[in-house]
Amino acid sequence: MNVATTHTDGRAETLVASYAAAGYRRVEPAILQRAEPFLALSGEDIRRRMFLVADGGGTGNGDLCLRPDLTIPVALDYLASSAAGEPAAFSYLGPVFRQRTDASGEFLQAGIESYGRADTAEADAEALSLALATTAHYGLAAPAIRMGDVGLFAALLDALDLAPVWRRRLAKDFSRKSVLAHDLDRLAVPADSGRPEYQGVLAALANSDPQAAHALVTDLLSIAGISTVGGRSVAEIAGRFLEQAELGASAALPRKTRAVVDEFFAIAGDPDSAADAVGALAKETGIDLSAALETFSRRTALIAAAGIDVSSIAFATAFGRGLDYYTGFVFELHDPGGTVEGQLVAGGRYDGLFARLGHAAPMPAVGFAAWIDRLSALETVR
Repeated sequence: MNVATTHTDGRAETLVASYAAAGYRRVEPAILQRAEPFLALSGEDIRRRMFLVADGGGTGNGDLCLRPDLTIPVALDYLASSAAGEPAAFSYLGPVFRQRTDASGEFLQAGIESYGRADTAEADAEALSLALATTAHYGLAAPAIRMGDVGLFAALLDALDLAPVWRRRLAKDFSRKSVLAHDLDRLAVPADSGRPEYQGVLAALANSDPQAAHALVTDLLSIAGISTVGGRSVAEIAGRFLEQAELGASAALPRKTRAVVDEFFAIAGDPDSAADAVGALAKETGIDLSAALETFSRRTALIAAAGIDVSSIAFATAFGRGLDYYTGFVFELHDPGGTVEGQLVAGGRYDGLFARLGHAAPMPAVGFAAWIDRLSALETVR
Protein backbone atom coordinates (compact mmCIF):
# COMPACT_ATOMS: atom_id res chain seq x y z
CA MET A 1 0.00 0.00 0.00
CA ASN A 2 1.47 3.32 -1.06
CA VAL A 3 0.83 5.88 1.64
CA ALA A 4 3.85 8.15 1.57
CA THR A 5 2.81 10.62 -1.11
CA THR A 6 -0.35 11.78 0.69
CA HIS A 7 1.17 12.11 4.16
CA THR A 8 4.66 13.52 3.77
CA ASP A 9 6.39 16.78 3.00
CA GLY A 10 9.41 17.73 0.95
CA ARG A 11 11.83 17.81 3.86
CA ALA A 12 10.86 14.31 5.00
CA GLU A 13 11.02 12.99 1.43
CA THR A 14 14.55 14.37 1.08
CA LEU A 15 15.47 12.66 4.35
CA VAL A 16 14.28 9.22 3.30
CA ALA A 17 15.96 9.71 -0.08
CA SER A 18 19.24 10.16 1.81
CA TYR A 19 18.66 6.78 3.47
CA ALA A 20 18.11 5.20 0.07
CA ALA A 21 21.32 6.81 -1.19
CA ALA A 22 23.13 5.18 1.75
CA GLY A 23 21.93 1.75 0.61
CA TYR A 24 18.62 1.40 2.45
CA ARG A 25 15.88 0.51 -0.04
CA ARG A 26 12.58 2.24 0.63
CA VAL A 27 9.59 0.04 1.51
CA GLU A 28 5.99 0.84 2.45
CA PRO A 29 4.26 -1.81 4.62
CA ALA A 30 0.48 -1.94 4.94
CA ILE A 31 -1.15 0.29 7.52
CA LEU A 32 -3.52 -2.45 8.76
CA GLN A 33 -1.62 -5.21 10.56
CA ARG A 34 -2.32 -8.26 12.68
CA ALA A 35 -2.34 -7.10 16.30
CA GLU A 36 -0.79 -10.22 17.82
CA PRO A 37 2.89 -9.50 17.02
CA PHE A 38 2.64 -6.01 18.53
CA LEU A 39 0.80 -7.26 21.62
CA ALA A 40 3.44 -9.93 22.16
CA LEU A 41 6.59 -7.98 21.33
CA SER A 42 6.03 -4.26 21.86
CA GLY A 43 6.51 -2.58 25.21
CA GLU A 44 3.60 -1.90 27.55
CA ASP A 45 3.56 1.79 26.59
CA ILE A 46 2.83 0.96 22.94
CA ARG A 47 0.45 -1.91 23.73
CA ARG A 48 -1.86 0.29 25.80
CA ARG A 49 -1.97 2.98 23.09
CA MET A 50 -2.70 0.78 20.08
CA PHE A 51 -5.75 1.29 17.87
CA LEU A 52 -7.26 -2.22 17.75
CA VAL A 53 -9.74 -3.25 15.07
CA ALA A 54 -11.95 -6.33 15.51
CA ASP A 55 -11.68 -8.88 12.71
CA GLY A 56 -15.21 -8.68 11.40
CA GLY A 57 -14.33 -10.20 8.05
CA GLY A 58 -14.01 -13.76 9.28
CA THR A 59 -10.42 -14.11 8.11
CA GLY A 60 -9.39 -16.00 11.25
CA ASN A 61 -6.40 -13.74 11.75
CA GLY A 62 -7.58 -12.43 15.13
CA ASP A 63 -7.64 -8.77 16.04
CA LEU A 64 -6.14 -6.25 13.65
CA CYS A 65 -4.57 -2.89 14.42
CA LEU A 66 -3.36 0.28 12.79
CA ARG A 67 0.41 -0.12 12.82
CA PRO A 68 1.86 1.52 15.96
CA ASP A 69 5.37 1.40 14.54
CA LEU A 70 7.13 0.29 11.36
CA THR A 71 9.88 -1.99 12.69
CA ILE A 72 7.64 -5.05 13.05
CA PRO A 73 5.74 -4.51 9.74
CA VAL A 74 9.02 -4.14 7.81
CA ALA A 75 10.33 -7.32 9.46
CA LEU A 76 7.16 -9.27 8.67
CA ASP A 77 7.20 -8.21 5.01
CA TYR A 78 10.86 -9.20 4.79
CA LEU A 79 10.16 -12.65 6.28
CA ALA A 80 7.34 -13.16 3.77
CA SER A 81 9.64 -12.32 0.84
CA SER A 82 11.98 -14.54 -1.17
CA ALA A 83 14.94 -12.65 0.35
CA ALA A 84 14.20 -13.83 3.91
CA GLY A 85 17.39 -14.90 5.64
CA GLU A 86 19.65 -12.81 3.42
CA PRO A 87 21.32 -9.53 4.44
CA ALA A 88 19.08 -6.57 3.62
CA ALA A 89 18.71 -2.87 4.38
CA PHE A 90 15.42 -0.96 4.26
CA SER A 91 14.16 2.57 4.84
CA TYR A 92 10.65 3.89 5.29
CA LEU A 93 8.53 6.99 5.71
CA GLY A 94 4.88 6.92 6.63
CA PRO A 95 2.23 7.34 9.31
CA VAL A 96 2.03 5.30 12.50
CA PHE A 97 -0.88 5.29 14.94
CA ARG A 98 -0.81 5.53 18.74
CA GLN A 99 -3.31 7.05 21.12
CA ARG A 100 -1.81 10.29 22.46
CA THR A 101 -3.48 12.79 24.80
CA ASP A 102 -1.33 15.75 23.79
CA ALA A 103 -1.14 15.29 20.01
CA SER A 104 -2.72 13.56 17.04
CA GLY A 105 -2.88 9.77 17.17
CA GLU A 106 -1.50 9.69 13.62
CA PHE A 107 2.04 10.91 13.07
CA LEU A 108 4.91 10.41 10.65
CA GLN A 109 7.96 8.28 11.26
CA ALA A 110 10.99 7.78 9.05
CA GLY A 111 13.71 5.27 9.70
CA ILE A 112 16.01 2.47 8.65
CA GLU A 113 16.35 -1.25 9.39
CA SER A 114 19.52 -3.28 8.74
CA TYR A 115 19.31 -7.09 8.70
CA GLY A 116 21.92 -9.82 8.63
CA ARG A 117 25.19 -7.87 8.92
CA ALA A 118 27.76 -10.09 10.61
CA ASP A 119 29.74 -7.16 12.01
CA THR A 120 27.14 -5.99 14.50
CA ALA A 121 29.34 -3.32 16.08
CA GLU A 122 29.94 -1.73 12.68
CA ALA A 123 26.21 -1.82 11.90
CA ASP A 124 25.42 -0.21 15.27
CA ALA A 125 27.89 2.61 14.64
CA GLU A 126 26.44 3.20 11.16
CA ALA A 127 22.90 3.36 12.56
CA LEU A 128 23.92 5.98 15.12
CA SER A 129 25.72 7.99 12.42
CA LEU A 130 22.61 7.99 10.22
CA ALA A 131 20.46 8.96 13.21
CA LEU A 132 22.72 11.95 13.85
CA ALA A 133 22.53 12.85 10.16
CA THR A 134 18.75 12.79 10.58
CA THR A 135 18.71 15.48 13.28
CA ALA A 136 21.31 17.46 11.32
CA HIS A 137 18.92 17.36 8.35
CA TYR A 138 16.53 19.38 10.52
CA GLY A 139 19.18 21.79 11.78
CA LEU A 140 20.30 20.06 14.99
CA ALA A 141 23.93 19.00 14.56
CA ALA A 142 24.61 18.12 18.19
CA PRO A 143 21.62 16.46 19.87
CA ALA A 144 21.83 15.01 23.36
CA ILE A 145 22.69 11.31 22.98
CA ARG A 146 21.41 8.81 25.54
CA MET A 147 22.66 5.26 25.25
CA GLY A 148 22.29 1.88 26.91
CA ASP A 149 23.07 -1.77 26.25
CA VAL A 150 20.52 -4.49 26.99
CA GLY A 151 23.22 -7.03 26.14
CA LEU A 152 25.27 -6.07 29.18
CA PHE A 153 22.31 -6.78 31.48
CA ALA A 154 21.63 -10.08 29.68
CA ALA A 155 25.27 -11.06 30.20
CA LEU A 156 24.98 -10.19 33.89
CA LEU A 157 21.86 -12.37 34.25
CA ASP A 158 23.62 -15.27 32.50
CA ALA A 159 26.53 -14.98 34.93
CA LEU A 160 24.34 -14.94 38.06
CA ASP A 161 22.98 -18.06 39.77
CA LEU A 162 19.32 -17.66 38.80
CA ALA A 163 16.56 -20.10 37.92
CA PRO A 164 15.95 -20.02 34.13
CA VAL A 165 12.39 -18.75 34.61
CA TRP A 166 13.67 -15.79 36.65
CA ARG A 167 16.43 -15.08 34.14
CA ARG A 168 13.82 -14.84 31.36
CA ARG A 169 11.49 -12.75 33.51
CA LEU A 170 14.13 -10.22 34.57
CA ALA A 171 15.43 -9.92 31.00
CA LYS A 172 11.90 -9.03 29.88
CA ASP A 173 11.55 -6.65 32.83
CA PHE A 174 14.48 -4.53 31.63
CA SER A 175 12.18 -2.36 29.53
CA ARG A 176 9.82 -1.83 32.49
CA LYS A 177 11.91 -0.52 35.38
CA SER A 178 9.09 -0.31 37.94
CA VAL A 179 8.21 -3.95 37.24
CA LEU A 180 11.90 -4.90 37.40
CA ALA A 181 12.25 -3.33 40.85
CA HIS A 182 9.11 -5.14 42.04
CA ASP A 183 10.33 -8.50 40.73
CA LEU A 184 13.77 -8.05 42.28
CA ASP A 185 12.10 -7.32 45.61
CA ARG A 186 9.90 -10.36 45.16
CA LEU A 187 12.87 -12.55 44.29
CA ALA A 188 14.80 -11.38 47.34
CA VAL A 189 12.32 -12.94 49.80
CA PRO A 190 11.53 -16.64 50.40
CA ALA A 191 9.40 -18.36 47.78
CA ASP A 192 5.85 -17.10 47.65
CA SER A 193 3.29 -18.71 45.39
CA GLY A 194 1.62 -15.38 44.60
CA ARG A 195 -1.87 -14.18 45.30
CA PRO A 196 -3.34 -16.09 48.31
CA GLU A 197 -6.48 -17.18 46.46
CA TYR A 198 -4.32 -18.91 43.84
CA GLN A 199 -1.68 -20.51 46.09
CA GLY A 200 -3.07 -24.05 46.00
CA VAL A 201 -3.44 -24.11 42.23
CA LEU A 202 -0.05 -22.52 41.60
CA ALA A 203 1.71 -24.92 43.98
CA ALA A 204 0.14 -27.91 42.22
CA LEU A 205 1.02 -26.59 38.78
CA ALA A 206 4.64 -25.95 39.79
CA ASN A 207 5.17 -29.69 40.28
CA SER A 208 3.28 -30.86 37.22
CA ASP A 209 4.40 -31.83 33.75
CA PRO A 210 4.59 -28.52 31.82
CA GLN A 211 2.55 -29.70 28.83
CA ALA A 212 -0.15 -31.29 30.98
CA ALA A 213 -0.32 -28.22 33.23
CA HIS A 214 -0.61 -25.91 30.23
CA ALA A 215 -3.40 -28.07 28.79
CA LEU A 216 -5.23 -28.06 32.14
CA VAL A 217 -5.14 -24.27 32.51
CA THR A 218 -6.18 -23.79 28.87
CA ASP A 219 -9.15 -26.12 29.38
CA LEU A 220 -10.19 -24.33 32.59
CA LEU A 221 -10.11 -20.95 30.86
CA SER A 222 -12.13 -22.30 27.94
CA ILE A 223 -14.71 -23.81 30.30
CA ALA A 224 -14.99 -20.42 31.99
CA GLY A 225 -15.77 -18.89 28.62
CA ILE A 226 -12.56 -16.84 28.45
CA SER A 227 -11.26 -16.50 24.90
CA THR A 228 -9.10 -13.37 24.95
CA VAL A 229 -8.05 -10.72 27.45
CA GLY A 230 -6.51 -7.51 26.13
CA GLY A 231 -5.91 -9.20 22.79
CA ARG A 232 -4.10 -12.17 24.38
CA SER A 233 -5.23 -15.71 23.55
CA VAL A 234 -6.19 -18.42 26.05
CA ALA A 235 -2.85 -20.13 25.38
CA GLU A 236 -0.95 -16.92 26.22
CA ILE A 237 -2.97 -16.40 29.40
CA ALA A 238 -2.27 -20.00 30.42
CA GLY A 239 1.43 -19.49 29.75
CA ARG A 240 1.51 -16.44 32.02
CA PHE A 241 -0.33 -18.33 34.77
CA LEU A 242 2.17 -21.19 34.60
CA GLU A 243 5.05 -18.73 34.68
CA GLN A 244 3.69 -17.41 37.97
CA ALA A 245 3.75 -20.95 39.34
CA GLU A 246 7.40 -21.40 38.34
CA LEU A 247 8.40 -18.02 39.73
CA GLY A 248 6.72 -18.71 43.05
CA ALA A 249 8.48 -22.08 43.38
CA SER A 250 11.97 -20.65 42.80
CA ALA A 251 14.54 -20.07 45.54
CA ALA A 252 15.07 -16.57 46.92
CA LEU A 253 17.77 -14.33 45.48
CA PRO A 254 20.79 -14.07 47.83
CA ARG A 255 21.26 -10.60 49.28
CA LYS A 256 24.76 -10.40 47.81
CA THR A 257 23.44 -11.10 44.31
CA ARG A 258 20.79 -8.40 44.67
CA ALA A 259 23.54 -5.98 45.70
CA VAL A 260 25.46 -6.80 42.51
CA VAL A 261 22.39 -6.02 40.38
CA ASP A 262 21.82 -2.74 42.22
CA GLU A 263 25.47 -1.74 41.80
CA PHE A 264 25.32 -2.62 38.10
CA PHE A 265 22.29 -0.36 37.56
CA ALA A 266 24.01 2.52 39.34
CA ILE A 267 26.71 2.75 36.65
CA ALA A 268 26.47 5.78 34.35
CA GLY A 269 28.77 8.13 32.48
CA ASP A 270 30.33 8.27 29.04
CA PRO A 271 30.73 4.84 27.37
CA ASP A 272 34.44 4.49 28.17
CA SER A 273 34.10 5.29 31.87
CA ALA A 274 31.00 3.10 32.13
CA ALA A 275 32.84 0.17 30.55
CA ASP A 276 35.63 0.61 33.09
CA ALA A 277 33.10 0.60 35.93
CA VAL A 278 31.35 -2.53 34.65
CA GLY A 279 34.71 -4.24 34.26
CA ALA A 280 35.67 -3.30 37.82
CA LEU A 281 32.37 -4.68 39.13
CA ALA A 282 32.89 -7.93 37.24
CA LYS A 283 36.41 -8.31 38.61
CA GLU A 284 35.32 -7.53 42.17
CA THR A 285 32.47 -10.06 42.11
CA GLY A 286 34.13 -12.75 40.00
CA ILE A 287 31.54 -12.47 37.23
CA ASP A 288 32.67 -13.04 33.64
CA LEU A 289 31.37 -10.23 31.43
CA SER A 290 34.39 -10.19 29.12
CA ALA A 291 32.57 -11.09 25.89
CA ALA A 292 29.87 -8.46 26.39
CA LEU A 293 32.44 -5.82 27.33
CA GLU A 294 34.56 -6.64 24.29
CA THR A 295 31.55 -6.10 22.02
CA PHE A 296 30.71 -2.90 23.87
CA SER A 297 34.25 -1.49 23.60
CA ARG A 298 34.57 -2.32 19.91
CA ARG A 299 31.31 -0.56 19.14
CA THR A 300 32.46 2.48 21.12
CA ALA A 301 35.70 2.55 19.12
CA LEU A 302 33.79 2.41 15.82
CA ILE A 303 31.45 5.19 16.95
CA ALA A 304 34.49 7.33 17.75
CA ALA A 305 36.04 6.43 14.38
CA ALA A 306 32.88 7.73 12.69
CA GLY A 307 33.67 11.17 14.10
CA ILE A 308 31.18 11.09 16.98
CA ASP A 309 32.37 12.60 20.26
CA VAL A 310 32.07 9.61 22.60
CA SER A 311 32.70 11.75 25.68
CA SER A 312 29.45 13.63 25.00
CA ILE A 313 27.33 10.46 25.09
CA ALA A 314 25.33 9.86 28.28
CA PHE A 315 25.47 6.11 28.84
CA ALA A 316 23.66 4.31 31.65
CA THR A 317 23.38 0.59 32.34
CA ALA A 318 19.77 1.18 33.44
CA PHE A 319 18.79 2.96 30.21
CA GLY A 320 16.30 1.11 28.02
CA ARG A 321 13.72 1.97 25.39
CA GLY A 322 10.54 0.42 26.76
CA LEU A 323 10.26 -2.11 23.91
CA ASP A 324 10.47 -5.84 24.61
CA TYR A 325 12.37 -6.84 21.48
CA TYR A 326 15.66 -4.97 22.02
CA THR A 327 18.65 -7.21 22.76
CA GLY A 328 21.72 -4.95 22.68
CA PHE A 329 22.74 -1.38 21.90
CA VAL A 330 19.91 1.16 22.37
CA PHE A 331 19.90 4.95 21.99
CA GLU A 332 17.79 8.08 21.87
CA LEU A 333 18.54 11.55 20.49
CA HIS A 334 16.94 14.52 22.25
CA ASP A 335 16.78 18.29 21.93
CA PRO A 336 19.53 19.46 24.33
CA GLY A 337 17.62 22.67 25.01
CA GLY A 338 14.46 20.83 25.98
CA THR A 339 12.28 22.96 23.73
CA VAL A 340 10.84 19.87 22.03
CA GLU A 341 9.96 17.10 24.45
CA GLY A 342 10.42 13.40 23.75
CA GLN A 343 12.94 11.55 21.67
CA LEU A 344 13.64 12.93 18.21
CA VAL A 345 15.24 9.73 16.93
CA ALA A 346 15.50 6.41 18.75
CA GLY A 347 16.49 2.85 18.02
CA GLY A 348 18.79 -0.03 18.73
CA ARG A 349 19.65 -3.68 18.19
CA TYR A 350 17.00 -6.41 18.15
CA ASP A 351 18.69 -9.67 17.13
CA GLY A 352 15.97 -11.87 18.65
CA LEU A 353 12.99 -10.35 16.85
CA PHE A 354 12.99 -12.61 13.77
CA ALA A 355 13.01 -15.84 15.77
CA ARG A 356 10.08 -14.54 17.80
CA LEU A 357 8.25 -13.73 14.56
CA GLY A 358 8.66 -17.33 13.41
CA HIS A 359 11.98 -17.33 11.54
CA ALA A 360 14.09 -20.43 11.96
CA ALA A 361 16.93 -18.66 13.74
CA PRO A 362 17.91 -15.31 15.26
CA MET A 363 19.30 -12.74 12.84
CA PRO A 364 21.41 -9.63 13.50
CA ALA A 365 19.22 -6.54 13.15
CA VAL A 366 19.50 -2.87 14.07
CA GLY A 367 17.50 0.22 13.18
CA PHE A 368 15.92 3.45 14.30
CA ALA A 369 12.83 5.60 13.89
CA ALA A 370 12.61 9.39 13.63
CA TRP A 371 9.62 11.42 14.83
CA ILE A 372 9.03 13.80 11.91
CA ASP A 373 6.53 15.99 13.79
CA ARG A 374 9.04 16.65 16.56
CA LEU A 375 11.91 17.27 14.14
CA SER A 376 9.76 19.70 12.18
CA ALA A 377 8.75 21.49 15.39
CA LEU A 378 12.40 21.72 16.38
CA GLU A 379 13.30 23.26 13.04
CA THR A 380 10.49 25.81 13.47
CA VAL A 381 11.67 27.07 16.86
CA ARG A 382 15.38 27.16 16.08
